[in-house]
Amino acid sequence: MSAPTYDLGKLHGGLRLDAHKSQSTARPIMDVPVPGQLVLPIGQHVGDPAQPIVGIGEYVLKGQLIAEVHGTLGAPVHASSSGKVVSIEPWPVARRFGEPAPCIVIECDGKDRPVELAEIAPAFDELPPDVLLQKILHGGIVGLGGAVFPTAQKLMQATTCDLDYLLLNGVECEPYISCDDVLMRERAAEVLGGAQILMHALSIDRCYIVVESDKPEALHRLAEVMAELDDERLVLKLVPTIYPSGGEDQLVQLVTNLEVPSAGLPTDIGCLVQNVGTAAAIYDWIHDQEPLISRVTTITGNGVAAPMNVRARIGTTVADVVNFVGGYTEHASQLIMGGPMTGKSVNTDRVPLVKATNCVLIMSETPSPGPEIACIRCGECAAVCPVQLLPQQLFWYACADDEKSLRSYGLTDCIECGCCDLVCPSHIPLTADFRKAKGRIRELADEKARAVRARQRFEARNERLERDKRQREQELARQKKHAKAAGPAAIAEILKRKQQQKEDED
Repeated sequence: MSAPTYDLGKLHGGLRLDAHKSQSTARPIMDVPVPGQLVLPIGQHVGDPAQPIVGIGEYVLKGQLIAEVHGTLGAPVHASSSGKVVSIEPWPVARRFGEPAPCIVIECDGKDRPVELAEIAPAFDELPPDVLLQKILHGGIVGLGGAVFPTAQKLMQATTCDLDYLLLNGVECEPYISCDDVLMRERAAEVLGGAQILMHALSIDRCYIVVESDKPEALHRLAEVMAELDDERLVLKLVPTIYPSGGEDQLVQLVTNLEVPSAGLPTDIGCLVQNVGTAAAIYDWIHDQEPLISRVTTITGNGVAAPMNVRARIGTTVADVVNFVGGYTEHASQLIMGGPMTGKSVNTDRVPLVKATNCVLIMSETPSPGPEIACIRCGECAAVCPVQLLPQQLFWYACADDEKSLRSYGLTDCIECGCCDLVCPSHIPLTADFRKAKGRIRELADEKARAVRARQRFEARNERLERDKRQREQELARQKKHAKAAGPAAIAEILKRKQQQKEDED
């Protein structure tokens, strides 16, 4: 095993933030009991939502496929426990800020009966890489670092590139979130086993397991397991504790000293990034044939009685999880799905935990930073921007709805990390303004695409009508030619048909 190394690139900007993680890492991961009801959204991933293949009243088993993907990008959904499907209806979900989305609701029977396995799973290295990728496709696995991009499609896209490195992202840089930290402490063997499966599927021979330097317990446990595996392809790398070093592009730059091109992907420079939780989920699916039906989630903040990391079934509501950790405190007034920098605030604890839920943060109301005033052009936002953008320029163009300038100044490269918000002395909500501007650009792009499609349909219709007209004229000319040879009666019949055709067109 290679020794951990610090020979890393330097990240531009970023912030050193108070971690607030010790309160949730003091205990081991606790398993939340199967709740009485599971709420499973059919769209828990980037791409097309899955389509239900079960009906109301149908009995399902733990691990059974209940919604499958028909589009080109998506991930299937499996039942997290056994029970009866009682409804398929809109339900509040976190990814829409608490707005309803279609969900499959299962009334659990408490037996947790698993679906019957067809056969013993073969060892991953006995499978050809393309067969292994197809198997991963059916596990419902998505990126568990927050992006929830379907893992199999990401891997398949990566196989078309010239890859040099696999990077396992254990850099949990956002405050309060600690699920990856405790996962690496308690399930290091599964994380590294998932890394070996990924390397076989991608046919590459170098994997960097990247961890922040403030996670000594995780680093020690990973090093122990790596020594046991004695796999020289696995290399442990450390990065400085600075936010947002866990961002995909930032991680690649820190580890490889290579910069991901604007609007590009890490695969463009030979790197593929996967979260450590995703690697463990792949191990569970390939080795134990368990699809993604549970995940480790941090439940923390001064609004809960006992902050901790829990392993909960996908579809368990926040209310059930909070009840398990001791309930709310008198400070609970704000519910955030995710961390304080990039999470989404919701107004109900009826929302279910989904594949993307790495943290449930329950806090007292955040004090207002102060009234927003005019930009003073101090440049602090540019100094901390990890993408090296000019947020003050983008802010002005966003206010002016100047789409062309927003694009030229790199708005699409903004990762919405929130660093600029924290340092702005004018208290301007820059990230929110950039998010809105991105939405407007997407709307304009959609409108242009719709206009192009409408013009293409119009032109195709006109072309079809002209083609049909030419064909009719050619047919009439052919009939006239034959009628001249046949005599006056045939000519009269031709003229009659032509008159009828004209009346029909009118």
